[in-house]
Amino acid sequence: MLTITNLNVAWLELLCFGGVTVAVYLAKQVVIKKNPGPYPPGPRGWPLIGNILDMPRSKPWLTFTEWGDITHIEVLGRHIIVLNSVKTAIEMMDSKSTLYSDRPVLPMAGELVGWKYSLPFLPYGRSFRQQRKKIHRVIGSRAAMDVYNETEEVETRRFLKRVLAKPDQLQDHIRHTAVAVVLRITHGYEVQENNDPWVDLANRVTENCSQASAPGAFMVDILPFLAKVPAWFPGAGFKRIAREWRGTLEQMVSTPHKFVKDQMVADIAPVSFTSNLLKGGDVSAEEDHVVKWSAFSIYAGGSDTTISAVYSLFLAMTLFPDVQKKAQAEIDAVVGHDRLPSFADRDSLPYTNALVKEVLRWNAIFPTGFPHCVAEDDIHDGYYIPKGSLVMPNLWFMLNDPRTYANPSQFNPERFLAKDGKEPETEPSTMCFGFGRRQAQNCICPGLHLADASIWISTAMSLAVFDISKVVENGVEITPEVDPLPGIASHPKPFKCSIKPRSATALALIEQHANY
Repeated sequence: MLTITNLNVAWLELLCFGGVTVAVYLAKQVVIKKNPGPYPPGPRGWPLIGNILDMPRSKPWLTFTEWGDITHIEVLGRHIIVLNSVKTAIEMMDSKSTLYSDRPVLPMAGELVGWKYSLPFLPYGRSFRQQRKKIHRVIGSRAAMDVYNETEEVETRRFLKRVLAKPDQLQDHIRHTAVAVVLRITHGYEVQENNDPWVDLANRVTENCSQASAPGAFMVDILPFLAKVPAWFPGAGFKRIAREWRGTLEQMVSTPHKFVKDQMVADIAPVSFTSNLLKGGDVSAEEDHVVKWSAFSIYAGGSDTTISAVYSLFLAMTLFPDVQKKAQAEIDAVVGHDRLPSFADRDSLPYTNALVKEVLRWNAIFPTGFPHCVAEDDIHDGYYIPKGSLVMPNLWFMLNDPRTYANPSQFNPERFLAKDGKEPETEPSTMCFGFGRRQAQNCICPGLHLADASIWISTAMSLAVFDISKVVENGVEITPEVDPLPGIASHPKPFKCSIKPRSATALALIEQHANY
């Protein structure tokens, strides 16, 4: 039996790499032309291979932080522009959004796995506008989200019950709740309390996407021609991985959609995003495709954001007990002890609102954002930005830039409150979800308001009834490590914490809603 060793794989990649670099070099010598201006500054590349050795394979945002406000690298003929400055990002991606709002083709995640039909991955064009319009109509503003406040509150009460019963499974409870909220809104589906197959499927799809789209994780994203290599070929294990992940994705997209259509035929479909768009019948195949992927795009844009942020909230409360006490004191003063907070209380809880903002700043959910693609040649600040360049905003650094945030390593919600004549610091939402026309108010990032509502109600209800603290093992207090995991969407490294009801009254509140 033939065994494919790591050495075989290394030789294959080396040969492919050598061949393509020589081809790129020779092609450049033939078609070389004089640029209208210099590229932005960047690390000096090597002959033939350019900056491929400078491109980090893990946690790229940390490497990018060491570069300047605008940096240029070239990897096998592909130009990449990394932005570390909010000002530069706004000037390029907001002010010149028509040039900077496209998406690059991502061979692994987009083409091979199949995420290319989902709104976050769609190129700027007709399909993008169709999906965006449908999503914006349903969850494109906080006012539109008010329709789903009851769903959010009911599912969060169920979350409190699960955490009370099994606090050591916090991350699973957060994932379960995020999926439950989205599936209720998009497909009218109420998840089972335990072992729901759609919850497991959704979690696998999310994890697969994060791995597939992480910068530098797969060689095929650097050498796109590898996508044509047969799956049986030595070193082509990524093709087998992509086939498996594609099947999981297709199941997650199609199964809930079919569920709604079957219920509509039986005239028992509850009101949902999908049923509203399909009602009336006579939907074309194209329209059906748009509705199916629009519903999935809400999940793609909202659930992982919620999961990462709520898990980060519990980590922050474990590490910063003084912040937790301030938020609890505000909630107690406004809400009292005889009920749980609701969305009606939101405007009366400024410190709790600021706490949610600080969670989004402290934990950069999308550390390097989604890459954009330049539609036409551009000259910016005297620098030449070629058509087709990838533009990557280093959101992690922007949210930790001392030029924007005082003492950025400090977890301090008060930075977002006006005090003693001092203006609040920059809203993290202006950058943590990206820049450009794709993120503009009238073309909202899918799931932004859904995630915002989920994070806020989870924060308010959890702090109303739980005390979150460090665990003690064998007499030793365990301090969790702050270590974001790699991926296009970053999550805190799994950690332990103690979660206990604040009082007998708090316990009664949780149990009072046990049957929701």
